[in-house]
Amino acid sequence: MTLASKIAWDDTVLPFQLDATDMRGRIARLDTVLSGILEQHNYPPQVEALVAEMALLTALIGQTVKLRWKLSLQVQTNGAVRMIATDYYAPEKDGEPARIRAYASFDADRIGEGSPFEQLGGGYFAILIDQGEGMAPYQGITPLAGGSLSSCAEAYFAQSEQLPTRFQLRFGMSSEPGVEAHWRAGGIMLQHMPKASPFVANQDGSGDVLSASDLVDGDEEENWNRVNILLNTLEEMELIGPKVPPTEVLVRLFHEEQPRVFDAQGVAFGCSCSEDRVRQSLSIYSAKDIEKMTTDQGRVTADCQFCGAHYDLDPATVGFEAGSPDGDAEA
Repeated sequence: MTLASKIAWDDTVLPFQLDATDMRGRIARLDTVLSGILEQHNYPPQVEALVAEMALLTALIGQTVKLRWKLSLQVQTNGAVRMIATDYYAPEKDGEPARIRAYASFDADRIGEGSPFEQLGGGYFAILIDQGEGMAPYQGITPLAGGSLSSCAEAYFAQSEQLPTRFQLRFGMSSEPGVEAHWRAGGIMLQHMPKASPFVANQDGSGDVLSASDLVDGDEEENWNRVNILLNTLEEMELIGPKVPPTEVLVRLFHEEQPRVFDAQGVAFGCSCSEDRVRQSLSIYSAKDIEKMTTDQGRVTADCQFCGAHYDLDPATVGFEAGSPDGDAEA
């Protein structure tokens, strides 16, 4: 595989469908996107792994949202890792890359020796979609369970969307010869388009969270089980790359299911923060409130938790009283 073809597949999401079955999916590779996300912070290895998994899920799920929409994944917990948040900004127009950013909040002294998922404790996994100005945002929530963030995402799609969904993800430090060690990730998202009623959820009244297997039966169940067995044969380097193109992975796995690919979507690390947004967020505060935020050096500062950008502002220019002669509110 040439260097050019390797680079062509890094930081992309490739949509596909299996023509012989009622299934669709995406296969993704992340490289410099993860570097952009993780190099902003000094995360412990378990937190890095959780952020990498969350970013990969965001890329796979986000590829389906429409132009100019925003997809967010959030995890809130009572564990050592209190919060993980990711945002996927769909392209402004066709042909442009999507942008991804991610951030985690954690208590360093509570990080233990267990697996990354064991650092979360109890809490919830949420998916939010912002369709733009004038549209009500969508939010779906599922409990943290199943031993991985991908299992939580599978439960969300089964419970909230009635879509049998399977993720097969791999992520870790890459140590290619001649290249500085860095994180890479790769994964497949597969969905069976259901013919069942959307009211199938919790028909037994148990209130249990649904799984993909609850949504298929007959020939659909047989097809779903077969492709899941095939997914289980994937090797780590097939998913993460960089030597095996995603198209070859799909042919090896699903040649009998007749895979058909569509245009790949590029993704890049990108943040939406700006000085204007910082000023807007401070516009709700009075001059007295702003004074309490002012540093000993006489400045108001703010740091973006996602990208590390630092903003240094004159306190007289922020707050809803900015620009008044004495900085005090009028009577």
